[in-house]
Amino acid sequence: MSVHTDQSAAAVTVLGLGPMGRALATAFLDAGLRTAVWNRTPGRDGDLVARGAIAAASAEEAVAAAPLTVVCVVNYDASDAVLRQDAVTAALKGRTVVNLSADTPARARDTAGWAERHGVRYLDGAIMTPTPTIGTDDAVFLYSGPGGLYREHQGVLAALGGSHTHLGEDAGRAAAYDIALLDIFWTSMAGYAHALAVARAEGVTGAELAPFAQGIAAILPPLFTEFAADTDAGTYSGELNPITSAASTMAHVVHASEAHGIDASVMRVIEGQARRVIARGHGTDGFTRVAEVITVR
Repeated sequence: MSVHTDQSAAAVTVLGLGPMGRALATAFLDAGLRTAVWNRTPGRDGDLVARGAIAAASAEEAVAAAPLTVVCVVNYDASDAVLRQDAVTAALKGRTVVNLSADTPARARDTAGWAERHGVRYLDGAIMTPTPTIGTDDAVFLYSGPGGLYREHQGVLAALGGSHTHLGEDAGRAAAYDIALLDIFWTSMAGYAHALAVARAEGVTGAELAPFAQGIAAILPPLFTEFAADTDAGTYSGELNPITSAASTMAHVVHASEAHGIDASVMRVIEGQARRVIARGHGTDGFTRVAEVITVR
């Protein structure tokens, strides 16, 4: 199906029909928005077209179909490969791109600069919740870039459900939040996978451990708030749990793991960071003093 090039053809275009891109397109369609779709690999749009989506024959046609294009691909190498084609760039002039692909703050700022040079209106963004949340109240979206541009398209973006937060004019700010929050998630998941291995080696099943693991997780939210304030102020209070005590418990995890032949390299690194803090004379401080030790200036 050929796509009309006037802006009334669709309210929004979605580039990228992986699992997340498909979820975005579905949410727009469910909200009653005329939605154009395109994917580099053909054949992923059949069910979306059956629900009313406009199938674009090319990326150029797709972006020309709507005033707003939402991009969701694996990274900015992939999004650049599409958006920076001459014909696509020309078709985007005067239109808005919201890039929900994941990458670094530096890449986000670079793409924002490219967009400005080519007359493309640009917002960077991040999706902070998994695919099944899209279109529900549980979805979380972050954006950065021109505030007026965000407000202009806020109504259409709201069709994706959940909460939408504009973080500021700096195009890299959404990616900065994304990277920091992914850091929490993946180091936590790595810790849990390691804990399951240690527990299994000691004859404790995952099902037996899980309720207590959830209890550990419940301790963290108030600590996040407290430690954030400590780090921002540079106080690093260790009144309730000095880092000397923390380092001792880390050593126990290392020894128990290695006694079972389980790789403890991650915990060894963490213990090493704590020992560096102690060696610098901060043994009475809290663990977040590590944030200074690991920062290379």
